Amino acid sequence: MRFDRIDILVNNAGILTQSLIQEMSVEVWDRMIEVDLKSVFLTTRYVVPYMISQKNGRIINTSSQLGQKGGAELSHYAAAEAGVIGFKKSIALESGQYGITANCIAPGPVETEMVAGISEEWKIQKRSELAIPRFGKPEEVAPTAVMLAANPDGNIYTGQTLGPNSGDVMI
Repeated sequence: MRFDRIDILVNNAGILTQSLIQEMSVEVWDRMIEVDLKSVFLTTRYVVPYMISQKNGRIINTSSQLGQKGGAELSHYAAAEAGVIGFKKSIALESGQYGITANCIAPGPVETEMVAGISEEWKIQKRSELAIPRFGKPEEVAPTAVMLAANPDGNIYTGQTLGPNSGDVMI
């Protein structure tokens, strides 16, 4: 089967490691930026010409609420995720005239394999900071992506960061 269009791009790659800034190696920093930010640039750069030629497309980037507020022992992660949020705004401005939208989903901690690798102390502290004191589930975040991807003929959401994050960031 051959597909002749690229209608939706979901950038959802990410890693998570913990380190105090004074102990963080350049290699740890670079790996985070490579996976969590540069991958978004590369995939977006690849699909935008196709979406421009179609005069339509949806770009959905998964970021994190920590890109909006930072996190102790997570400066490299917060920097990469803030970069994704800023990148999305520029893509929305560059591509809107072609019927392309670009948005972010910035969830709080979600019960995934990635969060499972974080220290138990961090998880306990994080839960205590949340308005809804529990981590989300993937099935609670997925409807946000479906909403952003829906309605191929028109969607006025662009340049936005939507935050299913248990009340960790309230804008």
